[in-house]
Amino acid sequence: MKRAIISGATGAIGTALIRELIRNGVEVLILCRESSARKGRIPSDPQVSVKYCDLAGLATLENDTGKSYDAFFHFAWAGTAGPARNDTLLQSDNIRYALDAVAAAKRFGCEVFIGAGSQAEYGRVEGALKPHTPAFPETGYGIAKLCAGQLTRMAASQLGLRHIWVRVLSVYGPFDGENSMIVSTVRKMLAGEEPQFTKGEQLWDYLYSADAACAFRMIAEKGKDGAVYPLGGGKAEPLKNYILALRDAVDPKIELTFGGVPYAPNQVMHLCADIEAVTRDTGWVPTTPFAEGIAATVAWLKEGSSQKELA
Repeated sequence: MKRAIISGATGAIGTALIRELIRNGVEVLILCRESSARKGRIPSDPQVSVKYCDLAGLATLENDTGKSYDAFFHFAWAGTAGPARNDTLLQSDNIRYALDAVAAAKRFGCEVFIGAGSQAEYGRVEGALKPHTPAFPETGYGIAKLCAGQLTRMAASQLGLRHIWVRVLSVYGPFDGENSMIVSTVRKMLAGEEPQFTKGEQLWDYLYSADAACAFRMIAEKGKDGAVYPLGGGKAEPLKNYILALRDAVDPKIELTFGGVPYAPNQVMHLCADIEAVTRDTGWVPTTPFAEGIAATVAWLKEGSSQKELA
């Protein structure tokens, strides 16, 4: 892989993927809204260029770069948090945008389209999530991701592109969303507030963003056409254990109380990826222990979420 395109590149995975590709000598074209408040996260590097394009503009985006690209990573998605996750019209628009991204990938000469799906496609499942675990999503977001994965697979096949759909579980790290459990909890701790928690009995699978980025690169290079890969750390621990670890990274003296918040309706109580397929096909395995990854995340937050490039 010599050149790649990334849409939605300013989140935790996207920013980590930019750096992963740079380290591996891959030239990167970023598709980004010109009005994005997060475009400052895109590193200034000779291997990185930016083309301003929002989701609605993917349908008419033309390749005027004079270059041909190898892989298209599609992370861009509207309505990922809060009530917007069940905004049916907004989520249906995301399906069309994903299909537009496939067509754009073809116009830019790409050989493979890699879409970022979600564990929300599965709904509530007991046991590890496998590529062919039956999917019964319970949110508009999960339904739209499932539909986008299936329809972009069909569209890619019609255009002669390889297609790979990656169902991402809980990724954390620098540039993670403000509404994520880890970022919101750390911010409250740093501000001297007392965060409230459920009992923390949920079995959860966290993956550091740099490990996720490495997985996406290797999937683009070695993943099988038509594959669905659940992506996580491959093991689950009680959520309480993760919260205690991130507390220790902030200040071990902070006292925590569990059980003050009731579980949400339809609470997912078991979330774990079976990563056997992605490891078998690509050789990827996660390498960052949670304590190490959370230390880096807390350091980033303590620095005021600075936009400086990470090493």
